[in-house]
Amino acid sequence: MRRALWASALFNLLGAVLFAFPTSLGQLVGFPGPVARVYSALLAFFVVLFGGAYAWLARQPHFDRPLVWLATVGKAGAFAVVLACWLAGEAPGRSVLAISGDLAFALVFGWWLLASRELVPPARAYHPTPGQPVSR
Repeated sequence: MRRALWASALFNLLGAVLFAFPTSLGQLVGFPGPVARVYSALLAFFVVLFGGAYAWLARQPHFDRPLVWLATVGKAGAFAVVLACWLAGEAPGRSVLAISGDLAFALVFGWWLLASRELVPPARAYHPTPGQPVSR
């Protein structure tokens, strides 16, 4: 899982570079032509931000399950958006191929979440004794 998180962080860094320069490098994977710099810069920023979260998570001694869920949904969602655009005829097939790494990471992260659920201790309910002040 740790290797997948590091690989995903690198994948995001590469994706951010492609988004940052859509008219040159982005053309390799079928990104649309010129867009306003604010759109490509913001998209590249958010892709780097998520990549940073994956790198941070990879460095932790224990993986935060909600963050892994967010990573899983984010990766699967990114793939789904590009796939839907391709199906609508608004993106080339090479875009789907380029982002298929996100689908692979989503599957790995989802597999880890399912396989590791037995290792997570159940949440302990708080039951104050009668007469004890309720504070958490």
